[in-house]
Amino acid sequence: MSRYRGPRLKIINRLKTLPGLSKKTPNRIKQPSKKKHSKPPKPSKYPVRLKEKQKLRFHYGLTERQLLQYVRIARRAKGSTGQVLLQLLEMRLDNILFRLGMALTIPEARQLVNHRHILVNDRLVDIPSYRCKPQDLISIKDKQRLRNLINKNREIFQKEKRRVPPHLNLIKKKSQYIGLVKKIIDSNRISLKINELLVVEYYSRRV
Repeated sequence: MSRYRGPRLKIINRLKTLPGLSKKTPNRIKQPSKKKHSKPPKPSKYPVRLKEKQKLRFHYGLTERQLLQYVRIARRAKGSTGQVLLQLLEMRLDNILFRLGMALTIPEARQLVNHRHILVNDRLVDIPSYRCKPQDLISIKDKQRLRNLINKNREIFQKEKRRVPPHLNLIKKKSQYIGLVKKIIDSNRISLKINELLVVEYYSRRV
């Protein structure tokens, strides 16, 4: 299954706020049911697990195959599979750019990487899924157009009162922003509200 390229607001209305997918917010207000004295049907476990999986997939901009591969890697690692899965996704290069405020959404960050504008430890990296490690330095090419774009994104980032998470650090040298990965993120610091255990349960028969 390929990466989703359709209307983003349609997904947000169904799955609620996904900051990595878009800056838009849900525009549909769920009306309360007019029926009285009737208990709502108890949802089966599958749709609940599916919804959590879709949140994760659309927020990070993954294909179904990519997400399944991440779950398999997480299962082989030590520790809680759900927490390891979230840490793997958070350490992707496109997500790091988003969390630093250098890009306002993950699709925008992915575009910067694909267009060969991003350097990791002064080496060009054009793979959005590149897994960053502690002490990695992330910067952009020395072009005025790119610097202006990053400065504009950072201004919006600050106006929205978003903050760089503690596992990252953003340094400004002259007119250039440089991101530093200080450590692997604590799963409690992940901004997306999601039950990662339900995602692991969704894929339990396929890994």
